[in-house]
Amino acid sequence: MVEQLQAGQSDQSSRRSARRPIYKSLFFQVFVAVVAGITVGHFWPGLGADLKPLGDAFIKLIKMVIAPLIFCVVVTGIAKVGDVKAVGRIGFKAILYFEVVTTFALVFGLVVANVFTPGAGFNVDPSTLDAGAVEAKTGGAQLPHAVDFLLGIIPSSVIGAFAANQLLAVLFFSCLFGIALAQFGEKRSPIVLQFIDELTHIIFRLVGYIMKVAPVGAFGAMAFIIGQYGISSLGTFGKLIACCYLAAVLFALILACIARFYVGMNLFKFLRYTREEFMLALGTASTEAVMPRIMKKLQNAGNSSAATGLVVPTGYSFNLDGATIYLAISSIFLAQAFGVHLSLAQQLGMVGVLMLTSKGMAGVPGSSFLALSATAAAIGAYPVAGVALLLGADRIMDSMRVFVNLLGNCVATFVVAKWEGQLDTARMHRVLNGEDVAAPAAAPEPVAEGNKGMAAPAPAELGRRGVAPVTSAE
Repeated sequence: MVEQLQAGQSDQSSRRSARRPIYKSLFFQVFVAVVAGITVGHFWPGLGADLKPLGDAFIKLIKMVIAPLIFCVVVTGIAKVGDVKAVGRIGFKAILYFEVVTTFALVFGLVVANVFTPGAGFNVDPSTLDAGAVEAKTGGAQLPHAVDFLLGIIPSSVIGAFAANQLLAVLFFSCLFGIALAQFGEKRSPIVLQFIDELTHIIFRLVGYIMKVAPVGAFGAMAFIIGQYGISSLGTFGKLIACCYLAAVLFALILACIARFYVGMNLFKFLRYTREEFMLALGTASTEAVMPRIMKKLQNAGNSSAATGLVVPTGYSFNLDGATIYLAISSIFLAQAFGVHLSLAQQLGMVGVLMLTSKGMAGVPGSSFLALSATAAAIGAYPVAGVALLLGADRIMDSMRVFVNLLGNCVATFVVAKWEGQLDTARMHRVLNGEDVAAPAAAPEPVAEGNKGMAAPAPAELGRRGVAPVTSAE
């Protein structure tokens, strides 16, 4: 027994000694790139603004693999669980959770804005507003109508959905394909499942190659933001920005409580485990930039691939917690800036409008301005052109929105997986405690009760395939 303990301690010490130097850590590289981008954008704003293509190129590289990755993860997850009813329950529970949390986020944002009054004292003259500024920002785009948004989930062409990177449409097709494959696999050898499973590992390997240039993308994106909008804009909208970031911190603490008391997870340990992904998301101002890696780490932390594959992509359209907080605070800010007092009934009506407009925001250029414009038009309390006041501060809010959106989707995955009994809690604790970070690329699937589908590949089988291990600093 003593020899075994000594051997275990020796293995742990050898793993610690084998850790890579800090300069090879993606977290460190992205952090340095972000600092460098801020420096270049501040001292050489012209050069910083010209570096925008670096960030855009990296985001395009990531978007290139998101649709096939969602397809592979969702199909294999559903096929391995095999219980069609379980898939329906996961989807229903995810939507229910999203609606409750985003509604709370809207109300929470309204409360914060009413308490701290970020727009008080602006006394804006409506005659000085440029009515065309918002249209120039959005490029004439419009938020989809509720019916159009729901119909858009059903793709007119499967190939077109993949080509246009329509995530909800890809997710819809993937669910149907996975259900059909699960039922087909009960009678015949699951050759297609094996192919898609192998393809998943190849795509994750491709993501690893793309992440090599993540610091370059973060550098270009941050240099552009600071060079284009300047740090000086922080002073003009200081109270609004401080109010939004304070609300983000408080909301993150609420998510920490949900994770702690329902899931049994320490959210701060999870943030340490995913620090590279969060730093990259902040540096590029995009949650899509880390979607493949965050899904991989959520699976590695004990969530089933079915829960991860369904909750995360759906959350990108239905669970924008950070965006809803920003919309609520900004709406009250605009009313206060025009000296308009909104009654309780008007504010509740605002919540209803924002609940609808926020669901169609993902992937629409200037979506926050469109949602705010629609809200202003609906309540009629202040000029729609007043939304142009936020043009100078909107990009500074990206970090807040990205952080809360990403954190909210991660917590949602754990909650739904726990709710459905597809969370390996023991594995979650080992991974977050740093005791089991070298795991197969596809984490072992928690088998739901009544599982009649195909089993997940055994670790030995994964080893024969040459699957690279997942580490906390891959």
